[in-house]
Amino acid sequence: MAKKDKKSSKTDSKQAKLAEKKQKQEKKAEKKAKVKSSKVEGSDAEDVDLDQVLEEYRKQQEQFLKVTETVSQAPPKPRSSSTFLASPSNSNQLLLFGGENYNGAIATFYNDLHIYYVDRDEWHCVTSPNAPLPRSGHAWCRGGNQSNSVFLFGGEFSSPKQGTFYHYNDFWRLEPSTREWARLETKGKSPPARSGHRMTYFKNYIILFGGFQDTSNQTKYLGDLWIYDTQNFTWHEPKLPPAQLKPDARSSFTFLPHEQGAVLYGGYSRVKTTVSANKSAKGAAQGQRNILKPLIHQDCFYLRITQPPADSPPNTLPNVRWERRKKPANTPNPARAGTTMTYHKGRGIMFGGVHDEEQSEEGMDSEFFNQMFAWNIERNRFFPLALRKPRNQKKGGSSEQRGGRRGRAQANEEELLKQLAALQAGSSVEDADAMDIDLTGDEPEESDKPAREMPVSMEFPHPRFNAAMAVQDDILYIYGGTFEKGDREYTFDDLYAIDLGKMDGCKEVFNREVENWVGSEDEEDEDDEDDDWDDDDEDEEYEDGDVDMRDEQLLTESKRKKKQQVDEGSVADSTSTAGSTETDTETDTTTTSVGDGLPHPRPFESRREFFNRTSNEWQEVLMTSLRWKGIQPETLTVKEIKTKAFEMSEEKWWDCREEITALEDEQEAAGIGEIVSLEQRGEGGAGAAGRRR
Repeated sequence: MAKKDKKSSKTDSKQAKLAEKKQKQEKKAEKKAKVKSSKVEGSDAEDVDLDQVLEEYRKQQEQFLKVTETVSQAPPKPRSSSTFLASPSNSNQLLLFGGENYNGAIATFYNDLHIYYVDRDEWHCVTSPNAPLPRSGHAWCRGGNQSNSVFLFGGEFSSPKQGTFYHYNDFWRLEPSTREWARLETKGKSPPARSGHRMTYFKNYIILFGGFQDTSNQTKYLGDLWIYDTQNFTWHEPKLPPAQLKPDARSSFTFLPHEQGAVLYGGYSRVKTTVSANKSAKGAAQGQRNILKPLIHQDCFYLRITQPPADSPPNTLPNVRWERRKKPANTPNPARAGTTMTYHKGRGIMFGGVHDEEQSEEGMDSEFFNQMFAWNIERNRFFPLALRKPRNQKKGGSSEQRGGRRGRAQANEEELLKQLAALQAGSSVEDADAMDIDLTGDEPEESDKPAREMPVSMEFPHPRFNAAMAVQDDILYIYGGTFEKGDREYTFDDLYAIDLGKMDGCKEVFNREVENWVGSEDEEDEDDEDDDWDDDDEDEEYEDGDVDMRDEQLLTESKRKKKQQVDEGSVADSTSTAGSTETDTETDTTTTSVGDGLPHPRPFESRREFFNRTSNEWQEVLMTSLRWKGIQPETLTVKEIKTKAFEMSEEKWWDCREEITALEDEQEAAGIGEIVSLEQRGEGGAGAAGRRR
C-alpha cells in the first residue's frame, strides 16, 4: 500500500513538472517570436547600401546648426571598441567617443561625444554638425606640441547584421575646450584605411602603427609606420633599412609615449600555419591544410625618433629607427589578449585580458582576468598591483592632544583666527577663547562635492577584456569592456575609479545591469533542447518500474545528439563544396546592382582580388558559354579553364573601371575604405571583440 502511495505521489509530481515544462516552453516560444520580429525590424539584407546608411547619418548631423552640450540624465549607452581619454584642456573632464554594441543580432555604432565631469559627477552629451561618422576600433591621442588638441584616425563601420562593413581612412582633430571637430585634409599620401591600430605623440609628431584591414579573402594585419607633422600638416611613411629589425604586423598592442620617441609592447594577430587534415581510422593523415592561428605577441620595441637639426631645410623628415628590447621581465602569465594599457608617470598600467585555449576546431576554452599590473618602461619589468585597505587614523584630533612643531603651529593659527574674529565682532581679545569660529573656510563648498556617495570595493572590477582606460590626476578610470560566456558576448556598462597613489579601493562611479544577449534562432533552439534535457535529468530515485522511463529518456537524448551531428555534418559539407556556386552567385547579385547577371567588381578591388572572389562563377559562365557553342568543357585542361575565366573577369573589370573609379572617389571623399562582405570569407557575423582583433 505504501508503495502504491509512493508511486501515485511520484506520478503527481511528474505531471506537475510536465505542466511546468509546458508553461516554460510557451514562454520561450513567445520570447523567440519577439526576437524574430526584432530581427525583421532591424535586419539588413545582404544588399544593404552602406553609403546610403551613412548619408542618412550625415543628414541627421546637418540638423544640428551648432555645437551643443546638454546634461545627460544617465551615463552613455553601453559600447565596446570606443576611445576614452582624459581631457588635455581640463583636469576634471573625461572624453568618450564612438564605439559599438553587438547584442547577438544587431550591431549599433555610435558617433556621439560624451564628457564626464569628475567634480560634478555629471555626464554631458555633445552634438555637432561636423563630427566623424559612427565607428568603432578607431584610435586617438592628444597632440604633442598641440597639447590641448586630440587627433583621431580610422575605425570601422558595418551593417546591422555585420554582413558587410568597411574601414575609414579619415583624420580628425578635436578641440576639447570648444568641442569643435575639424577634418584634416593632409598633403600627399596618408595611411590606408584600418582598424585596431594605435596612436601616440612625440613633440610635434603624431605616430601611427599597425592595425588590420578586412579584405574579401581574410583579415590582413598591418605593420606599417606613419608619422604626422602637426606643423607642416603632412603624413609621411619612413623608409626603414631592409635589414633593420621591426615589429611584426599586429593590432591591439600597447603604444606609449617616451622622451625619445615611443615604446611598443604586445599585440594580437593571426598567422598562417599548416595542420594535418582529418585522419583515417588507421591514424594516417589524409593531407594538410592551411589555417590562421591566433598569436599573442609579447615582444617589445623602442621607436627612436631624432629630429632634424634646426638649420635643416623645411619639411626635412626626422630620423626614425626601431630598436628591439628584451622581453619584459615578470610578464603576466598566461599570455593574454585584449589587455588594455594606459600611460601614467613613466609606466604603463595594464588591466584585464583573456587567454584562449583551443580545445578543438569547433570551440575554445577562455579564461578572463581582472588583474592589474604596472609596467616600468625604463626597467622593462612588470609589477603586480593590489588594493589595500586604508590605515586607521589615530583618535583625537584637537590641538591640545597634538604634539610637536606641527601641532603647536596649528594651535597658534587657531588662536590668531579667534582673535581676528573677536576684533571683527567688536569684542575684546580676552573674549576670543569663548568664541566659536568656522575653521573649514578653505574647504570647497558643498555644491562642488559629488552629489552622492559612491560604493568602494576592495576588489578589482569583474574580469573582462578590451576595457577602456584613462588616467586623470593620478586617478585611473576603467570603462566598460567585454566578457564571454559560451557563444555569447556581454558588453559591460560601468565605470570605476582607482587612486593609483593610495590603491585604497575601487570606487564604483556607476554600474548598470548588462543587457541581455539576443542571439540567433539556432542558439535559442539549442538552449531549448538543453533546458529540456536538464529538466528530465534531475536527480530522482527510480523504482524498478521506472527503469523503462529512464531508458526512454536516454534513448531520446542519443537520437537528439545523432541528429545534431548529422545536421552539423551536412552544414559542413555544404559549406566546403567548392564547386557549388549558387550561394556565392546569389550573394554577389544582391550586393551589386548589375544588369547583365555577371559578377561585378567592388570599389578598391584589384583584378586579382576580383578574380579570386568570383573564380567559380566565371568558370561556370565559361563552361555554359562553351556548351552553347557546341564545345565540351571536358576537352580543356583545368589550367586552360582558369586562364580563360581570368581573361573574362579581367575584361569585366576594365569595362567597369570608370564606374568603380567614380565610386572610389566618392568613398575616399567621405573617408571610406574598402567595403567587404564577410559572408564570402566564411567568418560569419562575429563582432570585432569576439575575433580578438
